[in-house]
Amino acid sequence: MNDRGTEKDGLLIVWTSGDRDVALNMVFMYAANARKHGWWDEVTLLVWGPSQKVLTEDQELQDKLAEMVELGVDVAACKACADRYAATEDLESLGVRVFYTGQFLTEWISSAGHVITF
Repeated sequence: MNDRGTEKDGLLIVWTSGDRDVALNMVFMYAANARKHGWWDEVTLLVWGPSQKVLTEDQELQDKLAEMVELGVDVAACKACADRYAATEDLESLGVRVFYTGQFLTEWISSAGHVITF
């Protein structure tokens, strides 16, 4: 239970934007702070579409991703998108779980899970 008397649970952050400023100043900042401050019991970052390309090409984003993983953020990526961007191996080398995520996302939403998108 948190200080408001409600149970905490998981948050899925769906990151699709290829804009690195969105990544640094919104996605990564919120994900890291959500874990660091215990705002959510679990935080999962789903890297989907253009975000995969920018992540595999930007060392600063890769460093920030590693920091988030150390804080306990679970990071996954859509395999279909990764294959389209020829980024599957690069994402896996960053410690990202790469798999077909359509069913995963559908089940998360169907279970009334918390989702935020960027």
